[in-house]
Amino acid sequence: MPLSHRVVIAVFPDVDLLDVTGPAEVFALANRVTRGRAGYEVHLAGPVVGAVRTSAGVRLLTDVSFDRTDGRVDTLLVPGAVDMTEDGPVARIDAQIVRWLEETAPAARRVASVCVGAHLLAAAGLLDGKTATTHWSTAAQLAADHPAVTVDPDPIFVRTDRGRLWTGAGISACLDLALALVAEDQGEDVALAVARQLVMYLRRQGGQSQFSVPLSRPVSDRRDIDELRLWITEHLCEDLSAAALAARMCLSERHFARVFKQETGTSPADYVEAARVETARRLLESTDCPLEKVASAAGLGSVETLHRAFRRQLASTPAAYRRRFRTTAL
Repeated sequence: MPLSHRVVIAVFPDVDLLDVTGPAEVFALANRVTRGRAGYEVHLAGPVVGAVRTSAGVRLLTDVSFDRTDGRVDTLLVPGAVDMTEDGPVARIDAQIVRWLEETAPAARRVASVCVGAHLLAAAGLLDGKTATTHWSTAAQLAADHPAVTVDPDPIFVRTDRGRLWTGAGISACLDLALALVAEDQGEDVALAVARQLVMYLRRQGGQSQFSVPLSRPVSDRRDIDELRLWITEHLCEDLSAAALAARMCLSERHFARVFKQETGTSPADYVEAARVETARRLLESTDCPLEKVASAAGLGSVETLHRAFRRQLASTPAAYRRRFRTTAL
């Protein structure tokens, strides 16, 4: 890494504040924990030099205008902005930013998007033929607008193009992405030291999911179904068969299964298994518990059942998952 590592972050009206300040703080802390050896110099680039109002109402001061972003750019970081509509958030595409990316990105050593900034990279043609992620709420828009991009809405971040191109989820995932960039530049020890300074319990790896099983399912129109879903996550080691859940709801098993699928989009058995696998994943990521204890704690009973559930849910094995995503508690 060069002694001076120039990071340029795009700033424009209604940009998400944390997507700018979060990574900037990570790079500043990397400088602090290495006593300046990291060498990060963060510059904010915007349409003009001066104040830019963010989505939070806080104003940021840019250092340079887009048309004056001269010199070496080691890391080009692109956050995003959304417009709220009746159908939900829609990523905003600004033609001026897209043109700037088309001119600036090819010369940058590394390009990364935060949250819906991936839509801007895609509009500039930088994601064609590649896999990318974005905030889950606009993933369908990204896939529809850019069929040449393989959109994966689940991971915290995706690294592609031999490490030159990164796309991250939103919004707090900007910290995970920035920590991963620091780890690539400075090593895991520095990244973990920065995570400690941020009081982050652990540094999430890129392949981990943006959201948990309950959050990944639509909110039900029935309060009793939503309450049951919460109860399931808190009682994974109990009898969660369709018959037992139907009895808890005072419904026939057939009627319960029909209502549950109508409200959640999945069967009771699939929902329960996904919730149990999520708990097993967390234990594999954060503990050294043997697989027998992991299976028991997640309500899966046996290692054999754990293996079958992982193959169905993740197309992986528990051991392979642990090797890939094992983290250290701080």
